[in-house]
Amino acid sequence: MNERILIVEDDHAIVRVLKRTLTYEGYNVESSHDGVSGYDTYKKFHPDLIILDWMLPGMDGIEFCDRIRSSEDNVPIIMLTAKDTTSDRVMGLDAGVDDYLVKPFEIEELTARIRALLRRTKSERTSTLNMADLVLDTSTRQAHRGGRVINLTAKEYDLLELFLRHPRQVLTREVIFDRVWGYDFGGESNVLDVYIRYLRQKIEEKGEIRLIHTARGVGYVMRETP
Repeated sequence: MNERILIVEDDHAIVRVLKRTLTYEGYNVESSHDGVSGYDTYKKFHPDLIILDWMLPGMDGIEFCDRIRSSEDNVPIIMLTAKDTTSDRVMGLDAGVDDYLVKPFEIEELTARIRALLRRTKSERTSTLNMADLVLDTSTRQAHRGGRVINLTAKEYDLLELFLRHPRQVLTREVIFDRVWGYDFGGESNVLDVYIRYLRQKIEEKGEIRLIHTARGVGYVMRETP
């Protein structure tokens, strides 16, 4: 699954350059031009990294960052801004920004910082994910439940990892398609439902509590309770 990057920037020219460059680098990229729509996109897109402008209409970058950190999401954030005083940098870092790049900037420096932050994030991730008595070891790509080993296909593993990395969070069909299959959901398709059924059969044997629940008309959610 390719890393997902959200750009929240009101300068359309900068957004065009960043989207073209990052897409070429192999990232999945979404963008918004104001803070309010950007925050809505963040909640739906579940990015692995955010490139955030400070001076945004609707909601500035500091408030945007505050909202994300208050939800206990540690997604890495790079702030772009023309503000280059020490006090500005301190304010941004105190709000929870991971890196700070002053405009104008070189695109090569930005992409290098993106790679460094994503490497750091990956190294910090735990190798074991769990929900109830279901355990997924991401280092060996093996799942266990109730003392039994669960053999998963590549797509089943990707689905399970996605759910376990977003516990108790409703994931839309569009998001799941994009994260697991790498393309936008473009209409009627039952391939996701088929894979969900396969995965349920493997991780929810008779007598075990259901973990994958249907959010009707929206998508799916993994949680311990009905």
